[in-house]
Amino acid sequence: MKYPVKAIVAGITLAGLASTNIAGAEQLRFATGSPQNTLGTKGMEAFIEGVEERSGGEIAVKGYAQSLLSFMETPAGLRDGMADLGHVLTPYFPSDFPNTIMLTEMTMAPELSREDAKTAMFAYTGAVADFVINDCPECIEEHLDRNQVFLNMVSTSPYGLFCNGKFTASADIDGKRIRIGGPQWARWVETMGGSPVSIPVNETYEGLSQGVVDCTAHNLSDLLNFKFIEVVSDVTMGVPGGTFGGVGTNINADTWRSLSEDRRETLLYGAAVGAAETVILYYEDHVEALRQIDESDTVTLHEPDEELVEATREFIEKDLETVAAHYSERFDIENAPEKMAAFRKTLAEWVDKVEGVETREGLTDLYWNEVFSKVDASAYSL
Repeated sequence: MKYPVKAIVAGITLAGLASTNIAGAEQLRFATGSPQNTLGTKGMEAFIEGVEERSGGEIAVKGYAQSLLSFMETPAGLRDGMADLGHVLTPYFPSDFPNTIMLTEMTMAPELSREDAKTAMFAYTGAVADFVINDCPECIEEHLDRNQVFLNMVSTSPYGLFCNGKFTASADIDGKRIRIGGPQWARWVETMGGSPVSIPVNETYEGLSQGVVDCTAHNLSDLLNFKFIEVVSDVTMGVPGGTFGGVGTNINADTWRSLSEDRRETLLYGAAVGAAETVILYYEDHVEALRQIDESDTVTLHEPDEELVEATREFIEKDLETVAAHYSERFDIENAPEKMAAFRKTLAEWVDKVEGVETREGLTDLYWNEVFSKVDASAYSL
């Protein structure tokens, strides 16, 4: 299955902001805060190609890369109809999507069973879509409250430590400044004796090169995507672990309601294609990063010592309780521990489901057959 790159038109006119129906073809706009030629835009392009091919041209989707809406603008932009579809980074908006975000703070759970990178990525992406759509009415409702409909959410490659210096033991982390990209990793750094630092990802390269931070906790794909490989000397995988699982695709609820049942089903198919393509791309970059480290004369790959691994596993077990308490107290989520336990069960089921899946086609078919094809498009989020 090939997904050719679509032309991204940066300039738009006010007249082009409204969805139109021209000669029977639905015209939709998809906004992503990702720059062109990145994993985010490639995932968007796969969604677009899947929708247009399956609809036989009845649905045309135009993509806007970092031009129509930024990531910070996307939830409000979707709500107000500035775009029909968009990538929403739900962890950036905790008060808007607390039930959904609670799931994204559980992405370290596969480390407890030491799942490999591919299994963890493929399984989490399928599990979160499965759970949100079928078992989390509160997740659906919080999206609808913001005039949008959940379609999918994808998982990055696993997180490691990109550092200047060898970081393989708890003592190595003690007192060090480590850039983090989420609350669960901040808590891990603090537990291990380090100081979590929150700086934008586009400032992290400079922070590493100038010694502002000693390490960044990041997914391995971004070692290449953000060129961190140029400014670090050591990479340790296996800790802190987990993935960033908060990149979702949503659609404006008014647009969703205006579509026929067949066209809604087509968009659900696009969600399966887009999710599969994005997670495959992350995994391919993960493998490529390992290859480049192996061939590098300046960067060394390490494994954490067993004491740090066990300390991390103990942290994850306790942190799942912390997450449940946090969302219960701050966001009044009822039965948070029970919901998290139910999601962990779904995730374990998906670990079995993704076994043996290797290709884009296979992963798309799995997501479609197990989740999206079973959605009742005559009733979902209506």
